[in-house]
Amino acid sequence: MPDDQTETLAFLDKPGTYGLSGEIVERHATHGSYVFLAGSRAYKLKRAVHFPYMDYSTVARRKVMCERELDVNRRLAPEIYLETVPVMRRADGSLRIGGNEGEAIDWLVVMRRFEQSDLFESRRRRGQLEPMLLRQLGERLARFHESAERQPRFGGAAGIEAVLDENRSLLGPPLDGKKIADLDALSRKALEALRSFLDTRRDRGFVRRVHGDLHLNNICVYNGKPVPFDAIEFEDNFACIDVLFDLALLLMDLDRHGLSREGNIVLNRYLERTRDYEGLKALPLFLSCRAAMRAHVTLAMKQGDPQTREREAAQLLDCALAYLKPHAVSLIAIGGVSGTGKSTVAAAIAPHIGRAPGAVVVRTDVVRKQLWGADELMRLPPAAYDEEFTARVYRTMAERAAAVLNAGHSVIFDAVMGQASQRADIEELAQHHAAHFHGLWLDAPTDILARRIVARRDDASDATVDVLRAQRENIETPDRWTVIDADAPPADVARAALHAIRSS
Repeated sequence: MPDDQTETLAFLDKPGTYGLSGEIVERHATHGSYVFLAGSRAYKLKRAVHFPYMDYSTVARRKVMCERELDVNRRLAPEIYLETVPVMRRADGSLRIGGNEGEAIDWLVVMRRFEQSDLFESRRRRGQLEPMLLRQLGERLARFHESAERQPRFGGAAGIEAVLDENRSLLGPPLDGKKIADLDALSRKALEALRSFLDTRRDRGFVRRVHGDLHLNNICVYNGKPVPFDAIEFEDNFACIDVLFDLALLLMDLDRHGLSREGNIVLNRYLERTRDYEGLKALPLFLSCRAAMRAHVTLAMKQGDPQTREREAAQLLDCALAYLKPHAVSLIAIGGVSGTGKSTVAAAIAPHIGRAPGAVVVRTDVVRKQLWGADELMRLPPAAYDEEFTARVYRTMAERAAAVLNAGHSVIFDAVMGQASQRADIEELAQHHAAHFHGLWLDAPTDILARRIVARRDDASDATVDVLRAQRENIETPDRWTVIDADAPPADVARAALHAIRSS
């Protein structure tokens, strides 16, 4: 039988335990832990529970799991996770946190405290998931995934098949039985098509010890930066997974709340850093698995209104089915001279193109810096813009776009494309992959474009007003592309671009 923690809980509820006076200690509970918020610290106590996937039933086991939690989470959140400490019973029977006197009757993970309002879920509810924060999150996750420990004994097709088996066994009433059966059939069909691909990804090192539970309630803003926390330490099968399966939970959690724009920002920044475009082939199945998992977890929750949970689970089941539906792919080229707002328009329309969470954007400004081996905001020398190197940039962009299309996702090609041969090549690429092609050409008066270029800050583009003038002398508007007036507010330009795509 698991240990009785009644005395420990009563002790941790008291402000005096932490040397506080006149302050309230907040206690928050999950199925596996209690978290006590006291002063500037948070103290996490593992609950004395024993589930098939989680064993915290003894003091010795909880000590090991606290130490493991600290190690696992310091990889992603070193600014939050501080130490593990014992709850000690002294000779007189009293309890205290830390020290060497007496017997350890339990263990705590000590963390720096952050406000509940700084959780990503809280910010979502307030509409405060800003693009910069999301780009930073995508970048942080990319760095983490690239450095995480490889786990070749886990994941692959067998790992996803186990998820499908669990979803089939746990999904049930009050959810629609036919939808559950349809989801199981579609999921297994998708798995069979991807079986060798998933195993190859595992063999190539894409299965790693990652976060494992990357939803909006497990990400906070600390010192102005996004920090994922509460990574899984208790079950290797949950934490040792494909890196994109890890990311898929976050993307699904955003998408199910109608935040495709936010998910698209995270995905695009992540892919710009990892270049894992080929992995997109598995993303629809990963998203579907995550939605189905969240559906049965939602039904199993004890807190909250049962009818609300049922509605949420039903919506998640619908999402899981929708992710597996076929989608036509598109290649959208957005061209024009410097300052016309190509990248702004690309980012604005990407969430509305193709399957969730939208189109992948491939940008010359980013690719050029990567090929030169430079930071994105570093100004490059003239040699980086000569004809030979520019041709290499366009070839690399075409290769990445081809990988995205091969994976069944739509792509936006963001480049000047001032030469007829460059435009012909990108149209040929779309034809080769049987993708719908849309060529958009942005334009505006030169004086407006010049002002925009001068006003740029923290931008990957190196274009100057002199570059703009040279482009005006050498670039002609393409005949067969749709010309969009870029002398308008960005939202209006994006609407015009979407209208042109949808009406062609």
